[in-house]
Amino acid sequence: MLTAPAAPPAGRHRTGRWPRPFRLLYAAALVHDLGFHVGQLAVPVLAVSLLAATPGQVGLLGALSTAAFLLIGLPAGVWVDRLPRRTVLVSADLARAALVGSVPLAWWAGWLSIEQLYLVVLLTGVGTVFADVAAQSYLPELVGRERLVAANSLLMGTSATLQIAGRGLGGLAVQALTAPVAIVVDAVAFALSAVILRRIPAGPPRAPSRQPAGGFGRQLGAGVRHVLGNPLLRPLAVSTAGINLTMQLTTTMLPVVFLRELGLGAAALGLFLGAGGVGALLGALTARPLAERIGHGRALWLPGLLVAPLGGLVPLIDGGAMLWLAGVGWLALAWRTGVGNVIGVSLRQGSTPDRLLGRMNATFRFLLTGALTVGAVVAGLLGQYADVRTSLVVGAVANGLTWLPVYCSPLRTLRRPPQSDPNA
Repeated sequence: MLTAPAAPPAGRHRTGRWPRPFRLLYAAALVHDLGFHVGQLAVPVLAVSLLAATPGQVGLLGALSTAAFLLIGLPAGVWVDRLPRRTVLVSADLARAALVGSVPLAWWAGWLSIEQLYLVVLLTGVGTVFADVAAQSYLPELVGRERLVAANSLLMGTSATLQIAGRGLGGLAVQALTAPVAIVVDAVAFALSAVILRRIPAGPPRAPSRQPAGGFGRQLGAGVRHVLGNPLLRPLAVSTAGINLTMQLTTTMLPVVFLRELGLGAAALGLFLGAGGVGALLGALTARPLAERIGHGRALWLPGLLVAPLGGLVPLIDGGAMLWLAGVGWLALAWRTGVGNVIGVSLRQGSTPDRLLGRMNATFRFLLTGALTVGAVVAGLLGQYADVRTSLVVGAVANGLTWLPVYCSPLRTLRRPPQSDPNA
């Protein structure tokens, strides 16, 4: 349980105690993650079941939901480094609440279309760009750099738990209430999250940092160079982008497989995706002890090698026993992802000075979420011009190779990540 801090400075809290600003950030994450996972399931189900979307349209919908990271992901880092991070988070949540809320309103009025869904998911993605970059850049300020692994483990473990509950609840809500009504939960969650975030004390203004000369473009380039020129961050970015792309090849086509090919309902789809939440939760919980036992570097590549054979079960999904075996494979892939998220994000935050946090996180989000966009487009093309199973097979085979960039880098045997001077 989160309790009141023993002393104000973030870096000197006793183990197990968190400062109030972090507790509010955590509470907001609880609320909007639950709504997000419900909406993430409800939107493609709505497109398939009510708007008769084709596999290509489902793929485009998935691509547009993350396309904003390709369009404005890098500039967003510069803006986040210039703006109060709490203000960015609150504004992003309010904008997303309004956008998501327009979907059930349009359905009720009788003029909902696939084109509106395209626009809503694209603009909602813009809000997510700013929210994700700001939240990851805000965390070192709220908890101190020495507690980043613990804080990220808590946040990502909670997110995984809500992924289980949210997708399971989303599947039941879609089946019982219809997808548009279930999307209302997403809109309300964003609005409540904004209210909670607004209660975080503004705190003293950040000290002016040394900005590179040359204006906006030079500042943007500094973040890119920090990531791609760093021998630890570069292989991490390549590996994680590969994981995102290959997982997206599967998740984009799962609604088509469940609803059309297997004839199963939204509840079954939600439970299957919820198994991934179980895996991500186990990954978040085991990441810290695993990294302490075998080293942070090995914790980034060894799980990928170990789960590669189990991932091959997912494309074999069918009724009966094969549904359960595919679920085990999906859980294993998600466990590996959960471990990598905790260790990788903590490595990124700990090895970056404060003045570059926004741009570093924006560069990673550009690459990682851009990979999701590419994965959704490729899944749609494979599903449209080959078949949906091909997308699942390609995803499983390629995912089994994504540990190699880390293994072939200095990260391979890294025991503990270096800690950057936050004021550098």
